[in-house]
Amino acid sequence: MELVLFDLDNTLLGGDSDYEWAQFLIEQGVLERASYERRNQDFFDQYKAGRLDIHAFLDFQLAPLAQYPRAELDAWHLQFMALKILPIISGAARRLVSRSLQAGHLCAIVTATNSFVTAPIAREFGVAHLVATEPEQIGGRFTGKVSGTPCFREGKVTRVEQWLAAQGRHWNDFSETRFYSDSHNDLPLLERVTHPIAVRPDHPLKQTALARGWEVIALD
Repeated sequence: MELVLFDLDNTLLGGDSDYEWAQFLIEQGVLERASYERRNQDFFDQYKAGRLDIHAFLDFQLAPLAQYPRAELDAWHLQFMALKILPIISGAARRLVSRSLQAGHLCAIVTATNSFVTAPIAREFGVAHLVATEPEQIGGRFTGKVSGTPCFREGKVTRVEQWLAAQGRHWNDFSETRFYSDSHNDLPLLERVTHPIAVRPDHPLKQTALARGWEVIALD
């Protein structure tokens, strides 16, 4: 059996679900445009530059989840999927995931974006396993804090290993391990698998992939 891991934002998606969720809330009037739009862009720019403070970002990203009942959040997410996410899922991305699932590989989406935003997206792809940053919940309501290790940079390796261990598995149980990603922020996990694949890579990842002879693809 092979282990196949997929990054989500700008890999399976032709955009960033983190960024789009905040933009959606701004457009719905849930978040105040002037301050949130600027901060959302600032964090996105920091991520692309490889200097994101993940804890500062999560304080920003998770705060709105704590302010509203889950039923209202879920209703917004349905609109978010239709307006923001479905239009940025390409047929090529769907086929890539489908081939791995049909081949009987163990597949997971591994993303820094929190599981409230990304679980419905994973279901849209038909992927049962999601390794994501987990927002803390108490009594069925989000607290605005993160639970456990954020699934970011080295944290992606930690979280994948925790997920595998929970299933009684280890890296060495697989004949091959693959990870698809667009970002140099994912180098720790790309370096951990036997077959790293760069998908529409950012410039630093493209340079690394070319230097190391990694496969480079585009899901257009």
